[in-house]
Amino acid sequence: MPGIRPVAARCIVAKAQQQQLPEALLFDCDGVLVDTERDGHRVSFNEAFKRKGLDHVWDVDLYGELLEIGGGKERMTKYFNDHLDKEPFKSIKDPAQRKALVQDLHLLKTDLFMDLVDSGSMPLRPGVARLIGEAISAGVPVAVCSTSNERAVSTIVRVMLGSEVAAVMRVFAGDVVPKKKPDPAIYLLAARELRVDPARCVVVEDSRIGLQAAKAAGMTCIITKSSYTQDEDFSGADAVFPSLGRDSDATANTLRSHSAAPPSGDGAAVKTPRRALRSR
Repeated sequence: MPGIRPVAARCIVAKAQQQQLPEALLFDCDGVLVDTERDGHRVSFNEAFKRKGLDHVWDVDLYGELLEIGGGKERMTKYFNDHLDKEPFKSIKDPAQRKALVQDLHLLKTDLFMDLVDSGSMPLRPGVARLIGEAISAGVPVAVCSTSNERAVSTIVRVMLGSEVAAVMRVFAGDVVPKKKPDPAIYLLAARELRVDPARCVVVEDSRIGLQAAKAAGMTCIITKSSYTQDEDFSGADAVFPSLGRDSDATANTLRSHSAAPPSGDGAAVKTPRRALRSR
C-alpha cells in the first residue's frame, strides 16, 4: 500500500519536534480496546433476534459487511430494509414503529452484550492498558469515541480498565452526535469538550470508517488492525500496527512524534524518536 508499511519496534511514521506529547489520546472502543465485534456484538445481535422471534442470523462474513455501517441501530435498520420480505419490517410499515422496534432491539442487544463484558469472556487487546496508563501518567487526557451504545462503552471501560481509569477517561458514544463515523462529529465533540486542538490529538482506530472520521477531524490517526479489518484500505493513516502489544513499543513513540504538528496524512516513514510517552 503506497505510503504505509508494517512497522517493527524501531521503525515508525514520525514528524518534527518529536519531544512533544499529544494534547489528547482518543480511542475507538470496539476492535481497539477489546476485539468485540465477532464474538461480542455479533453474538448479542443474534441472541436479541432469537429472543424476539426474528428469523435472522448474522454470520461472521455477513457481519463483516454490515460493519461498514456505523452504529448498531443504523446497521439493523439498513439490514431490515434490505429484507422487507421478512419480519419485522414485512408487517411493520409505519416509520415511527420501525424506529421504536429497532431501538427496543438495540436496548436488549446492549444488555446481552454487557453480560458478556461482565463475564470477562472478552479480554482487553494486548498493550491497551499499558498505553492508557502511560498516557495518564504523562498527564495526557484520554477518552473513548465510539459509535456504540454509551452504556456498553462505559461498562467496558469500568470493567476492563478499572474504576481509577474510568474516573478520568471520558466516554463519547452512541447518539451523543447526530452523525456517526465516518463523519468526524464524535472526534470534534471530544476535542471541544476536552478543550484541545484537533490537530494535536492522536486517535487510535481499527477501521477504515474510523480512520476517515479521524482524518476529517484533522487528527493524527494510528491504526491497530482487528479481526474484521485486516484487509481494509488504510491509505492516509499515520501508522499501522498489528496490535498495541509489547512487540510494538514504538506505538508510544509514534504518539509523541505525531503530536507536534498537524497530521499530513502522507504516511511518510522515518525512524522513531527514542523515548516513549513515559515508562511506568
